[in-house]
Amino acid sequence: MVYVIAVHMEEGGSGHEHIAEVKWRNPQSGDTGKATCAAMVDWIKNKAGDARVSDGKVEARVAVVDATPPYLRTHADGKWTNNLLALPRY
Repeated sequence: MVYVIAVHMEEGGSGHEHIAEVKWRNPQSGDTGKATCAAMVDWIKNKAGDARVSDGKVEARVAVVDATPPYLRTHADGKWTNNLLALPRY
């Protein structure tokens, strides 16, 4: 499992479909890194990856929206949420 801790948006974009890259942190190993949106989509969808966003109290799972192209969005309590868009930008 990794926590997404920041997002990089495409130039001029502000929605979930404009997330180009994410920074992540593995809480168990302490490792950090970056992944393109496409790489994270592949990891979650095809490799059973588990990515989440946390504010320290509440966690939301990062899921894949099946669109063309697919993109990332958080899902909590049975509905799509905006936790990724609330993260710091880099």
